[in-house]
Amino acid sequence: MAEGACGERQLKLKMNNGYLCPALRELRDQQVRFAPREKKIEQAERAEELLQELRPDRDYSYEYICYRITRFRSDRYPDLRVSGAVACHDLALLVEDLWESARLAAEEVSEPIYTLPTLAKTFNVCEKTLSRWRRWGLVPRRVIIGGRQRVVFAESTVRRFLERHSDLVERGAHFSQLTVEERRMIIDRARELALTGARPSEVARQISEETGRSPETVRYTIKQFDEAHPDLAIFPDKLQNLSEEDKRRIYQQFRHGESAAALAKQYGRAKSTIYRIVAEMRAKRILELPLDYIYSPEFEQIKTPEQERQVLGPPPPSPQPQKPAKVPPGLPPYLASLYEVPLLTREQEVHLFRKMNYLKYKASKLREKLDLAHPRTELMDEIEKLYEQAVATKNEIVSANLRLVVSIAKRHVGPGTNFFELVSDGNMSLIRAVEKFDYTRGNKFSTYASWAIMKNFARTIPDEQRHRERFRTSQSEMFNMTEDIRSDQYEREGAQLLRERQIERILSRLDPREQQIIVSRFGLGDRREPLTLKQVGAELGVTKERVRQIEARALSKLRKAAEEEQIEFPD
Repeated sequence: MAEGACGERQLKLKMNNGYLCPALRELRDQQVRFAPREKKIEQAERAEELLQELRPDRDYSYEYICYRITRFRSDRYPDLRVSGAVACHDLALLVEDLWESARLAAEEVSEPIYTLPTLAKTFNVCEKTLSRWRRWGLVPRRVIIGGRQRVVFAESTVRRFLERHSDLVERGAHFSQLTVEERRMIIDRARELALTGARPSEVARQISEETGRSPETVRYTIKQFDEAHPDLAIFPDKLQNLSEEDKRRIYQQFRHGESAAALAKQYGRAKSTIYRIVAEMRAKRILELPLDYIYSPEFEQIKTPEQERQVLGPPPPSPQPQKPAKVPPGLPPYLASLYEVPLLTREQEVHLFRKMNYLKYKASKLREKLDLAHPRTELMDEIEKLYEQAVATKNEIVSANLRLVVSIAKRHVGPGTNFFELVSDGNMSLIRAVEKFDYTRGNKFSTYASWAIMKNFARTIPDEQRHRERFRTSQSEMFNMTEDIRSDQYEREGAQLLRERQIERILSRLDPREQQIIVSRFGLGDRREPLTLKQVGAELGVTKERVRQIEARALSKLRKAAEEEQIEFPD
């Protein structure tokens, strides 16, 4: 049962999602999930026959459509009527989905079938023309050929299409290449229209109507001329190279769900160019991934999948069950949550460090094969997958050692020292220690991490004290002891305005990405709530670990800027 449900989910992911009528999509879901294979084939053939009969300018009842396909009179939507145009669109998708879910082998089809190249050769047209014909009712089927599902066309489907659209087929078969004179005429006319301010799409449509050539042919002819003669280009803006900032913006928009077609229209480029830019920027991002690792000779000895599974598997269990740590009373929620993560045994610690560094080692070796000019998607997928696993392993180690930071911070807290700032600084030291620790030497990580955290405290705490002493006034103690209860609303608003100006001034020292992270993380400006590292990472298209690193760098810049601006902040 579980395997069947999983198969249904995987199959559903391949189904078309562009149905215009929810009822017809619901019918698709029911038939794909529950109809026997033979019924799916019968219903696909009936849907294809009905599709040839429908007229776009008429309306049809859902009951009629459902009965023609399933031979069952449904009373689920008794009053629903579907326009012919919508029914034609959705039935074409339904036929594809039913054939795909039936998983029929080519040998099982009872009539001759044509693949895309075969049918294109038969009608003396290109495959792109066949794609356009699909919008006019040339409905494809999906059958298994050579172990893979391929798009094919049944002979009966082709025959019905020929009967209804003989003019399309005849026009496509008599297509001829543009003559030199026709090209010259298109270029001259395009230049005239461009001078009036017409956009490329408008120019292509207008010339298409005048010459009888397709808009794609006109558009391609103009593009070829502009590329061959940049000094005489009709649309010179289309030839300008995109800046790195434009490419970065395209990549971010694509990662956030913007389609390649929409981006192509926005930036005046072909979809293939958008895909190439996305691949290029993704490859550059991969080249910037922090894949430094601690090398171990044992990495070279991992040859078999079984050896790799041992390294990348879960850590060994504790020899004795660990009792839940006792949480000291009165701790804030953050500190109390640290006691829920069990400490690592020596064996678990070594296993996780080996796993993290091996993942980085493997990703680094794959990255050496990455060609920035022609990056392969499969290679980039594998590198990113390994890096994400390495980050997850590092977070496992960090989470198990956060209590160490708190225990050291307790010993260093003093008058005027903010305990949580100490913990935050200590956490950054812990992360750096995880990345630099050489587990092959046999030392305990807690010893190395303690040294790194205390060394950081020894440097940062005196700096904070000097900062406070530098800006201390003779009346600071009095103001700390006595609260002025006479301040009114105008004073508070003035103070708030001053603070906002100070924040804007020092934020201007940061680059745009650092500003965005600080504003998002601390809820500044118009943001109502601060965002988590993961949420900010999703906005910027980077990992939350990278956000944490940039945040730490930005905070360091802000501290320096505050000192230079002589801005005093509350502890």
